[in-house]
Amino acid sequence: MTYRNITAVIKSALFIFVVFLRGNLIAQDQIIDFDSDQWVKTNAKVVEHLGRKALMGFAYLKDIEFENGIIEVDIATNRERSYPGVLFRIQDFQTYERFYIRPHREHLYNDALQYVAAFNGIDSWQLYNGDGKTSLIDIPSNVWNHLKIVIADAQAKVYWIDMENPALEVTHLAHGISKGTLALNGPADGSAYFSNFTFKKDDSIQFEPAEPIEKVIGAITDWEISQVFSLGQVDVEKTPTQQGITDVQWKKVISDITGLVDISRYYPRMNNIGDCIYAKTTIAADEEKILELSFGYSDYITIFLNGEPTFFGGSAYRLRDPSFLGIVGYFDNVFLPLKKGDNELMIAVAETFGGWAFQFRDDNAVYQDKNLSKKWEIKRKIQVPESVVYDNKRDICYVSSYYNGGKEYISKMKTNGEIETLEWIIGLARPTGMIIYNDKLYVNDRRNLVEIDLNEGKVLNKYPIPDARFPNDIAVDEEGNFYISDTQADAVYKFKDGKFETWFQGEEIPAPNGLLVDDNILLVGLSNNGCIKSINLNDKTIETMVCVGKGSNIDGIKKDGKGNYLTTDYNGRLFRFSRTGEKTELLNTKTPQHTLADFEYVIDKSLLIIPTLFDNRIMAFQLQ
Repeated sequence: MTYRNITAVIKSALFIFVVFLRGNLIAQDQIIDFDSDQWVKTNAKVVEHLGRKALMGFAYLKDIEFENGIIEVDIATNRERSYPGVLFRIQDFQTYERFYIRPHREHLYNDALQYVAAFNGIDSWQLYNGDGKTSLIDIPSNVWNHLKIVIADAQAKVYWIDMENPALEVTHLAHGISKGTLALNGPADGSAYFSNFTFKKDDSIQFEPAEPIEKVIGAITDWEISQVFSLGQVDVEKTPTQQGITDVQWKKVISDITGLVDISRYYPRMNNIGDCIYAKTTIAADEEKILELSFGYSDYITIFLNGEPTFFGGSAYRLRDPSFLGIVGYFDNVFLPLKKGDNELMIAVAETFGGWAFQFRDDNAVYQDKNLSKKWEIKRKIQVPESVVYDNKRDICYVSSYYNGGKEYISKMKTNGEIETLEWIIGLARPTGMIIYNDKLYVNDRRNLVEIDLNEGKVLNKYPIPDARFPNDIAVDEEGNFYISDTQADAVYKFKDGKFETWFQGEEIPAPNGLLVDDNILLVGLSNNGCIKSINLNDKTIETMVCVGKGSNIDGIKKDGKGNYLTTDYNGRLFRFSRTGEKTELLNTKTPQHTLADFEYVIDKSLLIIPTLFDNRIMAFQLQ
């Protein structure tokens, strides 16, 4: 059975469900036999499979009102294409949420398990992809595999086979906090079966508070959309005016925080041949210029600027090749020649199957705090700049080139961005963190701690780091103890008098990166969860100082000279944070994908100098 067929079955069954919905008549803990008349079966049969009573097809429970709790079921599939899963909080045949599996994509694809929400009857799976929406799982065939879904308010955790570690965590269910009935959904062709279904209502379940959805910088949020037109009645390569349509009914809409406009939140599908809406917004320009926009859409789009077509594309399911999904994301770009003044951006967005939406953003948009002003920028001068350190005695910066085809180096750069000596020190292997101590420069490369004479500009010593996996950043205390993070070993090494020891290691500091010594504590920035830990240098007690978001990679940490700290998330964010964990975002370059690596802050000059690694640029900002 195809995904399209299953969607049709859901709509048919849920229409019947409206008649039966009566409210909460079932006790808290329920095991409901598939032969019970509580199940309303639509294209479903109760059969024997793999030694058990099983259900195949679509069936839902009447007289159920489920909000929070646990849903469990065993699922057995073969390798054929199918989408068996659980629908929950079904409010009517237009509104529900669900989790399902793709047995034909198991092990190899990150969407073998998926979450999706339906609005106005549109099961918009193409809009739900990536972290918190899909995940990679193994789906052994022709055996019973256990699925458990735990739901609390607007969050859910899904367990598959392994009941200790969730396979998928959804921190923001699209319908928020809602309630409704439950259903099992699968094809009735023998490719998927359900067994041992149970559910338990439980309002006591609590998860950690969810991090807010991150705002997309540069997203175009204000739009007007038209009514729905049949694809058989409009030419999507023309504006309404160009084809004589005069009765357009415009409705103001606001995108979500990521810039996505989910059309299904405003309109249902109306025409089997396909539907189309027009959307428009105004872009103001203070001069003639080229504006680069990145955008996403489903399924077809035409872009018009001031009435002229500039782009047409298709991103429908399986349009470009048999495995093409048509996922909506900022995957395409267009360059718009803006005139001075107001410019009308209009689009036609057509839908056939799988999700109806669009999103646009200024691809060069950057958030910059009012206390931050850009001073200069150099591009492609130093290859893959990873770390910058300032030499106050010589008023010069040293920059590590992380990758140059085996010919990596350290450069000397003035604080105005002028390169004094490009290949000042050579013969290093992908150098990363650096620090100056006792008028010598210490640098981590892939196997050694390298000691460099600043006066002579030559390597004095290379100290091999035992069992090094990925030495990253470096810090030093007042007694001359060096601390080196090893990101792949979950460890911090200590170096003194030519000897190394593993000073701290384990799950409390997963993937350590940026380091800073401040008085008697070592600040350790983590690469996998965006937190900074403080470790007491005397007794090794450890605390979490601040977290800037899941998926963040703390690359650099510096003092700001005012009792606070500065830190970079490699993904493109700069923060100031206090000793008590209050944080302020100062810079966000994620939209243009300017990564922010191990930076330097020159306190006397209030100057931030930030390398961007593979983005191949160095940027400098004045911080007030």
